[in-house]
Amino acid sequence: MNTFHATDGTKLAYHVLGEGAPLICLPGGPMRASRYLGNLGGLSEQRQLILLDLRGTGESAVPDDAASYRCDRLLADVEALRIHLEFERIDLLGHSAGANIAVQYAIKNAERTSRLLLVTPSTRAVGLETDSDMRRAIVRLREGEPWFVAAAAAFERIQADGGSRDDWEAITPLRYGRWDDAARADYLAEDEQANSEAARIFGSPGAFDPEATRDALASFFQPVLLLAGEVDLNTVPQVAAEFAALFPNARLVVQPGAGHSPWLDDAAWFRSALNAFLTDDAAIADAAT
Repeated sequence: MNTFHATDGTKLAYHVLGEGAPLICLPGGPMRASRYLGNLGGLSEQRQLILLDLRGTGESAVPDDAASYRCDRLLADVEALRIHLEFERIDLLGHSAGANIAVQYAIKNAERTSRLLLVTPSTRAVGLETDSDMRRAIVRLREGEPWFVAAAAAFERIQADGGSRDDWEAITPLRYGRWDDAARADYLAEDEQANSEAARIFGSPGAFDPEATRDALASFFQPVLLLAGEVDLNTVPQVAAEFAALFPNARLVVQPGAGHSPWLDDAAWFRSALNAFLTDDAAIADAAT
């Protein structure tokens, strides 16, 4: 574990895995400790992964001001990490809710961002929504799974009236492309790794300005990779395509059979897709011209 101090004095932690060109990684949740990312399906074999524990999560300290958990206020922590590491420019990855931080950081600090990677991203920062019919089409793709009947029925109850706690438990397999031991372990670890108070504040009023963010993305010319999961219920491929279209220089890839944590579903496919993007020097050259 390594530490540094945010501008407000909060002691923050980050974890370094592997060697090679560095990639700063922002976890989702929102506000879940970064260790659930693991080594991103073995990507640490090609890149040095720098996994930031957002304030109040993992090994990072709880801030004095709980309002600092708000998404837009977390950008300063990413910038403090860049300065601490003495990087002139960074490659930045955001998973799920962490993509909201990554996108807002990138447009505010475009000159300090070389590449942006958004993995099964939340779209709150840009105001895109996945509706029930889009999700229902994804659910139908899972027909034939042993848990499908119970999960599909629970899904419909959730769409109708919010469902019960048991209904939300029943749809858990739909979050993953494969409901196997790795998926179960990830799900069981979530409560212990997440800061529920911080998660409630993360998207509080003022956290997002979708119209301004969308306008700013039109002038963000650095290379962007947006990786969607074919069966991800959070951000379905259709909405991921809309997100990618907001950037002048974005590449959309859809990982077959993958859910919201695609490195768990097919690590080799995931690793290959990210490494291909990260080693495409032509994309950087194009962005500079």
